[in-house]
This record gives sequence, C-alpha cells and structure tokens, in this order.
Amino acid sequence: MTADLSIREHLDAHGLAAKKSFGQHFLLDLNVTRKIVRLAGPFEGRAVIEVGPGPGGLTRALLESDAGKVVLVEKDPRFIPLLTELQDGDGRLTIVEADALKVKEAELVEGPAHLVSNLPYNVGTPLLIKWLTGPWTPLSLTLMFQKEVAERVVAKPGEDAYGRLAVISQAVAEAKLVMHLPAAAFTPPPKVASAVVHLVPRADRPDAALLKALERVTAAAFGQRRKMLRSSLKPLGGADLCEAAGISPEDRAEVIDLDGFLRLARAASGQTQLTPPTDGGATLARRKRA
Repeated sequence: MTADLSIREHLDAHGLAAKKSFGQHFLLDLNVTRKIVRLAGPFEGRAVIEVGPGPGGLTRALLESDAGKVVLVEKDPRFIPLLTELQDGDGRLTIVEADALKVKEAELVEGPAHLVSNLPYNVGTPLLIKWLTGPWTPLSLTLMFQKEVAERVVAKPGEDAYGRLAVISQAVAEAKLVMHLPAAAFTPPPKVASAVVHLVPRADRPDAALLKALERVTAAAFGQRRKMLRSSLKPLGGADLCEAAGISPEDRAEVIDLDGFLRLARAASGQTQLTPPTDGGATLARRKRA
C-alpha cells in the first residue's frame, strides 16, 4: 500500500472531503511533499509552521525532516482528529485550531521559525501579505499558490504578471519560483496549475514606515496601471512626487523597478534622503527630452 493510498484511506475512514468554500485541494503524494520539504530546508532543528494542513500530506513529510517542532494551524475542525493521529507523544507536533489570518505566529513558537504550506487558494495572497508586512518575520517561506499568483510574486518589470504583489514581496524578501505542479497532483484537482515559491526575508527590508508608504504608492500606481504615473500617483503628488524620486512622470507602473518604487515611497513618506537613481537619472532625462 502506498503512502498516497494510506492518506486517502484515512480520509475515507473519517468521511472527509475537500470543502470548496475553504479553497481546499489536498496534496497526498508523499513523493511530492517530500520534495517540497527538501526545497524548504534544511531546518536545522528550528520550528516549522504549516497553515492549512488538511489531511496532513505535507505534515508527514515535515515530521520526517530535521524540523525541531511542527506547528499546524488548521481552521477546519473536521481535520483535527485525523491530524491528532500523527502525534506520537514526543510533543514535536502541535495542532492549533484557528484562522491563520487572525493567529499571532509569535505566540505559536519560541524563537525563529520557518513557514511551509500548501495554502488554501482563497486566502493565499492575504496570508502572504500578512507574513511579509506584519510584525512577525519567518526565517523563510515555502508556499504553494495557484500558478498565476506564484508568477505575480516573482515577476519582473515589463512582464504581464508584474504588479503590486511583486514589488511588495521583493522589497521584503528574495523570491524564487522553485517548483511547478499540475492540477492532477491534487485531490480534488483544481481548475488551474500550481507552483511553489521560496522566499527568504532580506536583511535590508524596508522599515515599517517605508513599507506602509510603499504599499500606498503601489496601490495607487497599479490601481490605474494603464495611466502614466503623473495621473495614477496624483493623490500622492503626481509629477512632483516622480521628480523627487528621479522617475519620469510619463512612465507607467509596469516599467518601474523595485528601486524606483522604493524611491517613490521615500518621497511619499517625506524622507528627505532619497536613494539616487541607479540609472544615473536616465528615467528623468527621458522625460526632459520628450
């Protein structure tokens, strides 16, 4: 009997099926979950938090790893009895029945911890933003998203997927797309493919004030991404804000790189010491030649 069938049998024995309202799609193949854990590690005895474990396919692989402690955050009470069966009395596995959007991670673990999760599709992006911009910073995040969302996290300027999520994610962490998975890998199969993103928080991440300014600037710029920045950023200063940051007001959000958005955020937050443009002011020069 394969491990995959064993988990399926446990689901059947407990009369459990995925809930569409929770965005649940189970990953049951231990060969796949072990690969995800290898991409996430090594953990070197640190704690790992897993959100939305469901029947525990990824949990089993985490318990085989070098994680010192595995903390599960599961909103669906139907899965608590099944997950409890994975506890072996050594206290290494902790199960918390809670909404991950509301839980305080610092209260779940002592010291730094990693995050490894096959996230429910309907809350993947809000959870990522919470972990990237909130008061608790994980050592690393290895997260499964819909492929479209994963591509938005790692996208570069000029790419179709480039937007606010890419800028915020990459301002806070080094982000890499490390694995693709077809819909057939899940039970039940979703209508889209999935991908795993590995993020490691940057040592030079923006402070809280600058990050809030960056969120405001990107919300305005990408909220009207077809407009020139002088128009989309008008509530924040428009052309004057762009000039203060060394950015051409005629540019659109999709061509501005991370450094450019950070300069805009510094200008919007009233910080006087702006980072000089890395292109030597070429963007502003393009505007003057126009």
